[in-house]
Amino acid sequence: MSTARIQRLRAASRVEGNMNCFRSILVCAVVLTGALTGQAAPGALAGLGQQTVLTGESIPAAAQQLFLMTNQARAMAGVGPLRWDAALAAGALEHCRRMVAEGPLAHRYGGEPELQMRAQNAGAHFSLIAENVALGSHVATIHQGWLDSPGHRANLLNPQVDSVGIAVVSGGGVLYAVADYARTVQVLTREQVESTVAALIRSAGLFIVRDPADARAYCATGSKDTSRSAFFIVWEDPDISTLPRHLADRVASGTYHSAVVGACAPQEAEPGFTSYRVAVILN
Repeated sequence: MSTARIQRLRAASRVEGNMNCFRSILVCAVVLTGALTGQAAPGALAGLGQQTVLTGESIPAAAQQLFLMTNQARAMAGVGPLRWDAALAAGALEHCRRMVAEGPLAHRYGGEPELQMRAQNAGAHFSLIAENVALGSHVATIHQGWLDSPGHRANLLNPQVDSVGIAVVSGGGVLYAVADYARTVQVLTREQVESTVAALIRSAGLFIVRDPADARAYCATGSKDTSRSAFFIVWEDPDISTLPRHLADRVASGTYHSAVVGACAPQEAEPGFTSYRVAVILN
């Protein structure tokens, strides 16, 4: 018996001026696998070194086995391997224990935060997150059930994610599993964000003004001095390794000779998702 549910949420994002849109996608899926009799399945924990497993007990070896199976499947599909993320795993374990307590599989129970907030609360930083949950008698059947379901397979083999945290908990003689996949975002200070963007602009030959105050103020308020013959832009994105196209074109135009770069708290990011808000003033 199996069933699946897919949910997609897109985080609202806006570019002020000419800014590339940033989309955060939340994907969830549920699957039931194997013969669920409520009694311990023979060989369910084979190869995991477990003799007796109590209800509600976490099984790290099973989680690691699913992790290895995931990367083997990704390699066979020509997709890059995932890194293990301890924060994602902690969030997954919290939810997995809740599944055992509640019984019916779900991505959210009463009083529980949404997936993205649960992962953020556990310390994860990401721009995209997806989740598979399952109930099965064996680790192998859980993994195969995910591969056999189009929605779960898409999560597991998604080339846009780079990290995963997996939890497996015993309950009623069967195994409950949660896998949280994400595209992680590097955690940067305001000064590091400004330095990263400034380096991109400096490489094009522009002088970087040392005092970021004007750009920081514009970033936070959107208020600009219209008497100045300058180009203003502010954008928000989890990836600041490249400049927005419109800004890159202005930087390369030869019209401007200096830049002020400032960062501030994000204003457009969906709760739980990590992004950076940056303003640049070209003179």
